[in-house]
Amino acid sequence: MLLGTLLVLFLLGGTGPASAHAALRATDPEDGSVLKSAPRDITLTFTESVGLLEDSFRVLDPDGRRLRTGEPEHARGGGAETATVTLPAKLAEGTYTVAWRVVSADSHPVSGAFTFSVGKPSLTTATLDTGPAEDPATKSLYNIARYLAYLAVALLIGTATFMAVCRPPDAPVLHRLLRAGWWTLLGATLALLVLRAPYESGEGPLGALSADSVTRTLTGRPGEVLLARLALLLVAALYLLRLARLRKPFGWAGAALAVGLAVTWAAGEHASAGIQVPVAMTSSALHLLATAVWLGGLTALLVTLYRARLTPAAVTRFSRAAFVSVTVLVVTGVYQSWRGLGSWDALTGTTYGRLLTLKLAAVVLLLAAAALSRRWTARLATVDAETAETVVEAEAAVREKVPEPVGGPSLPDGPEAAPESSGPGSSAPVEAGSEQRSALRRSVLAEVAVGAAVLAVTTLLTSTLPGRAEAEAAAGTPAVVGASVTNVPFDVGTPGGHGKVQVTIDPGRVGDNSVEALVYGPDGGVSVVPELRISFTLPAKDIGPVDAELTDKGGYWGNSFLNLPIAGKWEMKVTVRTTEVDQVSETRTVVIR
Repeated sequence: MLLGTLLVLFLLGGTGPASAHAALRATDPEDGSVLKSAPRDITLTFTESVGLLEDSFRVLDPDGRRLRTGEPEHARGGGAETATVTLPAKLAEGTYTVAWRVVSADSHPVSGAFTFSVGKPSLTTATLDTGPAEDPATKSLYNIARYLAYLAVALLIGTATFMAVCRPPDAPVLHRLLRAGWWTLLGATLALLVLRAPYESGEGPLGALSADSVTRTLTGRPGEVLLARLALLLVAALYLLRLARLRKPFGWAGAALAVGLAVTWAAGEHASAGIQVPVAMTSSALHLLATAVWLGGLTALLVTLYRARLTPAAVTRFSRAAFVSVTVLVVTGVYQSWRGLGSWDALTGTTYGRLLTLKLAAVVLLLAAAALSRRWTARLATVDAETAETVVEAEAAVREKVPEPVGGPSLPDGPEAAPESSGPGSSAPVEAGSEQRSALRRSVLAEVAVGAAVLAVTTLLTSTLPGRAEAEAAAGTPAVVGASVTNVPFDVGTPGGHGKVQVTIDPGRVGDNSVEALVYGPDGGVSVVPELRISFTLPAKDIGPVDAELTDKGGYWGNSFLNLPIAGKWEMKVTVRTTEVDQVSETRTVVIR
């Protein structure tokens, strides 16, 4: 199960688009703009705070040569959501290409590129391959380490909570689980610390060997969070050794260590950026703690059921603790889903939303397995209670038949010597109890397996751009360098008759442009419609409407020769016909430079 999950993480981690969490909101100069005079600096504005790298900006002149720029820094008065760099005093006429790379507040790198021109655009534009935001091998190893860290912290906190709440008989296997969780979390954290620098810079794993990489990691906020986790692990090791030697139950010091470990996750993931950060970090820490108590406790319960004797009372106590954990998970999960999505459309229209839907489906299966486990627990408690009552009655009957001899009790050597095996109803309850325990083991095993899958999806979620940030990015900046991209939602008022049209105008400047339009249905997939029309009007100059004359290109609608003769804010009217009688028109403003 674990090997399969790691393989899925490796494959998904090495493919697909960049998984950044800070999205570019605006650029100054604007993408594709033509300036009369050269700017003194370049400023980027993001949807959340970002960290800067030494190589956060690369600026190429019209001939493709890299310019000497100042040190990247946050803009004065702009806050941590901005990144700026100073340009040389004199810039030649032509088109400049800017490649940028930053690290979002929740520790994930993001990169991109745009162009601007001084005087007039160049006949040719320098090409710059920004590459992927993360190296595929580094990203895969980093995600595997993050997943192992999730598993380890759940095992460590969950086992400790199980031992404190259920108070099982002294079982060495539980202490081995604690040690396994601690060592795995230590190794995973060290791996994350080593891979942090190449993960940020987009280099291969060997980039971690550079001395500059170590310095950059130890001085950045993600590295500081990982160092704090290592410090807490060292304290936890001393605490666990003391408890193992004194045989004492876990107390408030252990709870404080668990909370501290959970906060290191909250400080390095989605909760540390965006809206309502204090509430989000509290919710994230509680969510992780509840997950650890439930799933890690389940693992401890499963191992104990197989390796040691556990009373029904202990199982019942864990069942109650698990119920509280599930309640906390539901409350915090609803809040975090709302915060990450931002709208119902993002649930099906974004990768984050689809992964969240997959996680919710897995959680439903987990709850179903948990309900089955609670049922078997109740039956086991009933059977064991009946067995105990039968044994008491059998012992009482033996005492009545065999009076105590003078001089004290003695062992009878007749048939009455074994009342436990020959008393009425003694063997049947034992066999029934065995059946209940076997069924409970199977249901708990199912819970653990589904729980591992839930943690795998959670790991992917934390490396995926949230739906809210994706919507903010789409509203604030084009998705294609040098082109105007506009998303136009539509709804004809019939079931399934809604979606959006993504219109790309390239290069989005005066003169000839190509227009491509993709229609997306309610499920987020490309949809086929019988007719799509787009026209452009410039009210300020009383020009238009200019028909884009789109034709069906087999999957999308397009025209490579649309002439927009004047710069300005054009009104783009999009008309979608979904059936013979159902159609709707929507208008959006596009800027032609």
